[in-house]
Amino acid sequence: MASKEQYSADYIELSINENNENDEPPDINQKDEPDCQPTTGLLTEQDNSSDEDFVIFENENNKNAVPKHENSLAIQALPSLIISVIGLVFAGKLMDEFQKSDVFLNTTELFILLPILLNLKGNLEMNLAARFSTSSNLGELDYGPTRRSLIVGNLALLQVQSLAAGAIAGVSSFALGLITKPGSSTSYYEMMFMTSSAMVSASFSARFDVDPDNIACPMASSTGDIVTLVLLASCATILQHQMESIFSTVIFLIMLSMIPVFGFIVWRNKHVKNLLFSGWTPIILAMVISSLAGVLLEAYVEQYKGVALLTPVLIGLSGNLGSIYASRISTCLHAEIKEKYKVVEYTLLAMNVPVQIVFLLIIWGFGMGHLQYNFWFFLSYFFISMICTWVCLKIGKLMTLVFWKMGYDPDNYVIPYLTASIDVIGTILLVSTFKALTSTGANDMALETAKAAVATAT
Repeated sequence: MASKEQYSADYIELSINENNENDEPPDINQKDEPDCQPTTGLLTEQDNSSDEDFVIFENENNKNAVPKHENSLAIQALPSLIISVIGLVFAGKLMDEFQKSDVFLNTTELFILLPILLNLKGNLEMNLAARFSTSSNLGELDYGPTRRSLIVGNLALLQVQSLAAGAIAGVSSFALGLITKPGSSTSYYEMMFMTSSAMVSASFSARFDVDPDNIACPMASSTGDIVTLVLLASCATILQHQMESIFSTVIFLIMLSMIPVFGFIVWRNKHVKNLLFSGWTPIILAMVISSLAGVLLEAYVEQYKGVALLTPVLIGLSGNLGSIYASRISTCLHAEIKEKYKVVEYTLLAMNVPVQIVFLLIIWGFGMGHLQYNFWFFLSYFFISMICTWVCLKIGKLMTLVFWKMGYDPDNYVIPYLTASIDVIGTILLVSTFKALTSTGANDMALETAKAAVATAT
């Protein structure tokens, strides 16, 4: 395996001890240790087929060391997860309301765009949160000039990624709409409408004594979902009235012209310069994967009650828990310290229980989604939520270790693939469960409009 110094910023770069630049803190070697036990563990090509997949430890006395604060994960992450699930409830409620609005009824491709755009923004924001979490735990944010440089560079990079990927999301959702609905009436103006709405939404939705790995990703994801949904609905409503004019094209050109401006800022920043032309593959491929979830959402959102309400929470919470796990493992790998895999996995899986209970109590108490809240609904939803979380944790761990072994920085690669995968898995499980509940008579999940359409057809 090549030495660490040979990798660019797109790859694993652990040369934080080299004090060659003026804005590096003079005492960077005196960083605080993250919430893991220090070891001399280094990554090797050997697969040990144990809990420490892909990792061996030179000091056997530290191999089974327990983290200093076993309860810190639950204590720190649970409040942020509960706050995030409240945000996801609002996001689901907004999506449930938007499906009845004129702009979404007239342009159903927006339902394809929603998962793509939410996945895009979630990935970019959680990647940013994961990078800052690693930098914080390594002590890189403790020195003022370095901190300011990292913040400015990463935010500029976020804008470049948001604008470019937002354009791709708008065009791809329009194209998928043509594929799934051949013969539908579409035009250049509708494509500009979709693309400009996506770009505006993606662009503008944008430390205490706790481990940032435990709180950053859930908070970034939930707040980003709400802001992105509101911005998309607002932009789509405003631009819809100008659909047959060049107004959307002008907005598109203005947003496109901002890319080189922010790109120049990133290019001048040595901390994120190399990320300007790298790390795009996981973002683009994740959008392609999540587009499958968008097609499913468009197909079934008008057939089953609660799909728009439950989908963001089901996939969002599972993705948050998996992202916490991946972020913690990445930090420990960067710092060459030991993560207690099984303890963290079981803790995160157990944390899904109270958070999902809070969610179910909220939607039941406020009667959201027009659902029939019986025993079979609660049991089936809770069961698939545990499956989604377990799958997400396993995928997150495997991806983080595999990308690290391949020489890629997990902070830039894992979360996009992880969240996109769980988007598709969660949507398939939810729709399949609703079908099973309706067909067996355990719970009627079908919308009245769907029943009426079936009655008319027969």
